[in-house]
Amino acid sequence: MPLRNSPTARQERLGAELRKLRERAGLTTREAGQLLGVDQAKASHFEAGRAGISEERIRRFASHCASDDTALIEALVGMATERVRGWWEEYRDVLSRGFLDLAEAEFHATAVHTVRIADIPGIMQTEEHARAVFGYSVPELPKADLEAKVAYRVQRRTMLDRSPAPTMNAVVHEAALRMRVGGTATARAQLAFLLETSERPNVEIRVIPFTANDFAGTSWSMYYLTGPVPQLDTVHLDTPLKGVFLDAEAQLKRYRTLFAKAERSSLGPEETRDFISRSIKDL
Repeated sequence: MPLRNSPTARQERLGAELRKLRERAGLTTREAGQLLGVDQAKASHFEAGRAGISEERIRRFASHCASDDTALIEALVGMATERVRGWWEEYRDVLSRGFLDLAEAEFHATAVHTVRIADIPGIMQTEEHARAVFGYSVPELPKADLEAKVAYRVQRRTMLDRSPAPTMNAVVHEAALRMRVGGTATARAQLAFLLETSERPNVEIRVIPFTANDFAGTSWSMYYLTGPVPQLDTVHLDTPLKGVFLDAEAQLKRYRTLFAKAERSSLGPEETRDFISRSIKDL
């Protein structure tokens, strides 16, 4: 089977987890290849996500690495053997890889925790709000690209409808609610949709008001995706050039702590609904 020229973030993550198993066992890639019945180059391709790996080889490798974490091994086997063609594949020749990687990560998440300071979470944006956001790009996007990005962002919402549905916990600063993105009518419709979304049984939205006394995290936002096992949690961060995935345990711990801090500064879910309702009237 030919090597992948551009492995997905999920394929790279599987390889990274295999590398962690190897390193914890004190093995070199050459030794790992010998245990798997392949040469060193092929073992390196496994760890880079450029080559697929079979269930039998993962289980054999885990045994040689003395890993008794059954839940993790089963999750890795699932990553290696899944044959999912998600809705995001229709955008493969339209949008950059980062968009597809994020949708795939959301598809496999069991829970999502996000903090947004100056913008509404993408998955909770209305079509017109998203169009205004992408329409603000410099240089201006061609119409076909703009509409593709809007359609993609709206379709991400299907994550909340699947069965079993992941839980989503969003902490949004009041600053994001006050932004009149797309104009007053669009802003009002966006807040109404946010209020409607908060009524979903698997969604909890909290607002950090301007009056919060102990919040100082105005320079950061985050998107934390919980995996089937804790070792497969992922943080997605937006940057000016592209999205970045983080998975080192120290990084995951940091963002779990940051989310907890933001949550402590926020209003409760019921207070938040009242707050959003008043914000709609203020527009």
